[in-house]
Amino acid sequence: MFERRLSTHLDVPLLVAVLALVAIGIVMIYSATGGASREYWTQIYAVVIGLGALAACLAVDYRSLVDKAHWLYLALALALLAVLVFGAVRGGSRRWLDLGTFNLQPSEFAKAGLALILAKLLGDARRVEPSMQDLLLAAALTAGPLVLIARQPDLGTAVTLLPVLGAAVFAAGLPLRYLGIAALIAIVSAPVAWVFALEDYQKSRIVTFLEPEQDARGAGYQQIQARITVGSGGVLGKGFMGGTQGQLRFLPVAHNDFIFSVLAEEQGFLGVIVALGLYFFVIIRSLDAARLSKDRMGAYLVLGVLASFTFQVIYNITMSAGLAPVKGLTLPLLSYGGSSMIATLAGFGLILNVRMRRFTN
Repeated sequence: MFERRLSTHLDVPLLVAVLALVAIGIVMIYSATGGASREYWTQIYAVVIGLGALAACLAVDYRSLVDKAHWLYLALALALLAVLVFGAVRGGSRRWLDLGTFNLQPSEFAKAGLALILAKLLGDARRVEPSMQDLLLAAALTAGPLVLIARQPDLGTAVTLLPVLGAAVFAAGLPLRYLGIAALIAIVSAPVAWVFALEDYQKSRIVTFLEPEQDARGAGYQQIQARITVGSGGVLGKGFMGGTQGQLRFLPVAHNDFIFSVLAEEQGFLGVIVALGLYFFVIIRSLDAARLSKDRMGAYLVLGVLASFTFQVIYNITMSAGLAPVKGLTLPLLSYGGSSMIATLAGFGLILNVRMRRFTN
């Protein structure tokens, strides 16, 4: 449990940067939803709960959490199965458990849960490098929640589990030739996935990404509007609540998937630079936590959590700029989403935990 002397090793700059991004997100959600809306207050409540989750993940020694990772993984799998059976349906997807006062999206917690179980599997100090059995088991542990999440269907969140696996096995010493083989298999199987794995709406998003003007009022609408919104901000932006694309609802779900576009329109290039600078600092500082970790378990845990976070940040920003197909991936710490906020703050609680305990026995 937490000891007061450990607080002297708390990474305050990382925590401040994370909270700064959360504050920017709350302000942008306020603007995108037209004031103190239901979404705005929901996000406030989620931040409060998320800070509690961060404190809880910080208080318990990460080695104890890794030791119990199999139970956490089992609970996560049961929650994902419960979503498929009892989950609430919204927009054609079954992703949430209705708990009465709020809806919980278990898939958002899968990234940290997977990072914990892979850190336990691959972080054994007695192993010089992972065996083929270890790699196959790591892939199976990833495939379980990935398939369950993809069946909701939520392919975007499912894909965020792959960076967790990739970071863990690479850090554990996976030979580069295996990564090359995996990439080759992915390329060869792409046509098969196009025919049998992707739904029609997913294929449409890819096609319209290449030529959004072909369906400017349909599937390409979001992408076109996102480009317009980002480009209209200029250097200094149009000011808080002064944007036209976000305020007049030309940009769909502006408070969620396209919160970065709202930021670019209202705060301009300078606001974008500030946000990107904070994200860059958070990523670099978290990598430093992995480097300073006292054991491999801690390093793998940090890298797993950070890999998914970084992938999601890069994808959402490029999507908002029209450089990637539109996918339902939130921008961590900024976008509206209660479960996403709680899970992300809990993940940073784990990262802070590893760095804070680097001098403990």
